[in-house]
Parts: sequence; C-alpha cells; structure tokens
Amino acid sequence: MPVPAPHTPQPAQLPAQAELFVRQFHDEQPAAGDPAARLRQVLGEIERTGTYRHTPAELAFGARVAWRNAARCIGRLYWRSLVVRDLRHVEEPAQVARECFAHLRAATNRGRIRPAVTVFAPDRPGRPGPQIVNAQLVRYAGYPAPGGGWTGDPAGAELAGQARGLGWPGGGGRFDVLPLMVQRQPGDAPRLFEVPADAVLEVELRHPQFGWFAELGLRWYAVPAISDMALEIGGVRYPAAPFNGWYMGTEIGARNLADAGRYNMLGEVARRMGLDMSSAGTLWQDRAVLEVNIAVLHSFRAAGVTMSDHHGESQRFLAHVAREARAGRPTPADWSWIVPPLSAALTPVYHRYYDPVDPGQRPAFVARGR
Repeated sequence: MPVPAPHTPQPAQLPAQAELFVRQFHDEQPAAGDPAARLRQVLGEIERTGTYRHTPAELAFGARVAWRNAARCIGRLYWRSLVVRDLRHVEEPAQVARECFAHLRAATNRGRIRPAVTVFAPDRPGRPGPQIVNAQLVRYAGYPAPGGGWTGDPAGAELAGQARGLGWPGGGGRFDVLPLMVQRQPGDAPRLFEVPADAVLEVELRHPQFGWFAELGLRWYAVPAISDMALEIGGVRYPAAPFNGWYMGTEIGARNLADAGRYNMLGEVARRMGLDMSSAGTLWQDRAVLEVNIAVLHSFRAAGVTMSDHHGESQRFLAHVAREARAGRPTPADWSWIVPPLSAALTPVYHRYYDPVDPGQRPAFVARGR
C-alpha cells in the first residue's frame, strides 16, 4: 500500500502545484511539445473557476506516476502498464458502485490480473467528489464471537458493524464479502451495495502435500483493490480512485492468514502438522507459516490466478530501481514495507538502503481524511 502523505494543497498552492505537474508531464512526454500554451490554459482556468481539468493523457500519466511514487509498493516495475479508467463524470453512489464492480471484473481478467485504477469525480470548489468507505473493494467481514475471539477477519469488523447498523444482515461466516459503501460527499450517510458474486474471484486454498489443509476451509480473493486513498495530481484531488496490482503470496500467507490479529491460523496448522508447540523456540510458527505460504502460492497457480512470490518480486523491484536510476530518478521506498515478511534476509531487497521518502512528492496516492 502507498505511504500516506499530507492532505491536498490549499487553493492558494494550486497554481504552483499545477505548473509543476504540467512541466513534469511535458518533460517526460517529449511528444507533448512545449508546455507554455498548456500552462497558460491551466492557469487561466484556475483563475476563472478555482480548479482545472486534466486532459485524458495527463490523467493517465499522473495516475501511473502516482504508482511509481508509491513508497510501500514492491511491484512498481510495471507502473507504465497501469490501466487507467477515466470515470471523472461519475459521482453518484449507485454509479460509483456499478463502476467499481466493472473495475473488479476487468482487473480479474479471468485470473490474469491487470493492474488498474478507476478515477471518479474530483473535488471541486464547493462540490467535493464521492468517496468509498471500504479500505478495499473486496474484503471479508469480521464478527466478534460470543465467547471471545472472532469469526471471519477482525480487520473487517468495524466496517461490518457499520454496515449492519445500516441494515446489512451479515452472514456470520468466515469469508463473507462486505458490501461496498459509498458516500456522495463527506458527511453523507453511506449507501450500501452488495458486491455481485461474478465480480469476485476467490481461490480455495489447498496444499500440494498435506491433504488435510483443504479441511481448514480457507480461501482468498484474487484482486487486492485499495479504495480508501485519494489520488492527487497537480493539486487536483480525486477522493475515489480505487486501484489494484496483484498479490504477492506473503501478503496472504504471512500476514492475512497468519497474523494474530487477523485469521490467526498458525496454531491450527502447526497442530495438524504435529509440531512441538511447547515454546516459540521450537520454531513451530516459522515452520507453519512456510507451509501456509506454500499452500497460497500452489493454490493461486493451480487456479490460473496471477500471483508473485517474494523472491521473484524482490528481483523485479531491484530491476525497477535500476531502470529509474538510468532515467535519473530516485526510487523512494519504505524499507519496512518493501522487505517481505517471510525469509527477509534471503531476498536481495533486504541488504540495502533506499532513497528517502518525500511525503510531499506528487503525483501520489495519499491517505484520505474522513
């Protein structure tokens, strides 16, 4: 996930931010020609209306560079291939939801996951853009269990509670897909929309050696689409701009299914493996998490769903760093996010430092205040 950045520039800063972006666009897109005419157009539009509208080419470039600048993302080698869906005319919740589901179908691509972003209406003077309440377009609900503990994903508990307060019944299961919640503007009551089954590809998890693994009933969804961050380009803020790449296996196997505050599956896996769990020093957790990751990678590959492993993705990230260096650009990176949570020292990204993160760098995907 991209690193949070400060809030959008104040209107007084907009001309300067716009000029920086227009010049960057023309510098990196030589075919666009001299930026002088476009600058006059943009600055005049800001003076008349208080904002300006990006051209389709500027929007696509800005969204791709925002991914390039995402300091917490290891998969940036492919930033130029990001599919940009320009839906800036869409702002009503029902339309936003419908296009989010279209985004999921297009990004899923029958398992050949395509990195994509859908950009909805921007904030304008006196008319904020729509926003999506969900952290991801697809996420599982969490329910507190009567005797303590959880059913489902504790990370989805707050949103599940909010949705139930708005009339969503909830299924009480371990992998209930949360409804999409969309606000026309901040402060409005969210509207709920059930995510259609055909928009969510899920992979049932199996292990190549342990037949009992299937009895755990684990699954995960194919497309990690972040939806609670804003896209900022040249001083213009798009508060609803869901975007996705594809999963690296450790995100599911070493975090979502393994973390004590998530599905917390390592104890059950270790028990089934017959491991000595008398102390952490037996390394039972290490052995269990490895097998969970093997199951995740095996299952996604068997299902024909795009997924990278942490060794290959680490190599590709360093190829991205080298390519950016040849272009004369730094590669900001948050070490704690770039280094995988499994076998970290075995990956080449572990043994080096990275360019410092500039929280003011734009274009960028940024934390959205609510």
